[in-house]
Amino acid sequence: MQRYLFSRLIQSALLMVGVLVITFFMVRLTGDPARVMTPRDASPERVEAMREAMGFNDPLIVQFTRYMGGAARGDFGRSLHYRAPAMSLVIQRVPATIELTLAAMGFALLFAIPLGVFGGSRPGSIWDTLARGFGLLGQTVPNFWLALMLIVVFAVDLGWFPSFGRSGPISIVLPAVALGFFPLGQFVRLVRSATLEVRGEDYIRTAYSKGIEERAVLGRHVFRNVSITLVSIVGVQFGYMLGGSIYIESIFSWPGIGRMINEAVQARDFPLVQAIAVFSAGFVVVLNLLTDVAYALIDPRIRYED
Repeated sequence: MQRYLFSRLIQSALLMVGVLVITFFMVRLTGDPARVMTPRDASPERVEAMREAMGFNDPLIVQFTRYMGGAARGDFGRSLHYRAPAMSLVIQRVPATIELTLAAMGFALLFAIPLGVFGGSRPGSIWDTLARGFGLLGQTVPNFWLALMLIVVFAVDLGWFPSFGRSGPISIVLPAVALGFFPLGQFVRLVRSATLEVRGEDYIRTAYSKGIEERAVLGRHVFRNVSITLVSIVGVQFGYMLGGSIYIESIFSWPGIGRMINEAVQARDFPLVQAIAVFSAGFVVVLNLLTDVAYALIDPRIRYED
């Protein structure tokens, strides 16, 4: 296990180096980076001043060395829009995004696990119908459309929830539902399919033959095996939700990373976009590493080959 963790740490470090390299060359693939970062009607003098200020006149190897050295210190330059260190601005927005993503994930799992387990253990029942229905809706309803409908119904018509901002626990309800509805459908389908597969195993039939209550069988045997599969998709989906929060945070004016990257792109604030991209990639890499470790904690029978 220790050798596996060490190898995964090395792989994660190499992956982050690759992310830094890709991020460095990303803006340069579009042509003149100084022209990209200035308004379209900017004068040649202003473009040249931007090129000089950002160091784009230096040889490419000098720019790359300076960039990698700054990245090693967590320095990605100053935001052109906010006039502050880019990475510091990103870190300030992280709590809001993680709070929203955790709430959305909690909402998805809260409904997906019982629906999937009961639906898979009772094929053809009302639980199974609900599970298949939510699985279909979650995969087909666009989250931005759902967000608008939630605002119209629950914020405008009924007035139950605020439609924008981060002003308290109640303000997170609508954005969490909008963001968590897609993973809800995916989790329901996954848990239902895994339950259908597990319920036919010999040890499940043996548990029922011993007279163990169905609730205990589902919780102790079925869900434990289903959770191994669920952990893998939860870790991946959490990373996707961080990226998918761009639309939701913009619609609900949620002060997180998603809304910031939208503002940074509109303002042509490349240092800030660069910092957000690197931070998000690093977060996903760490999340995937933790997901791999969680396998062994849930099921000790799992062994990794070096």
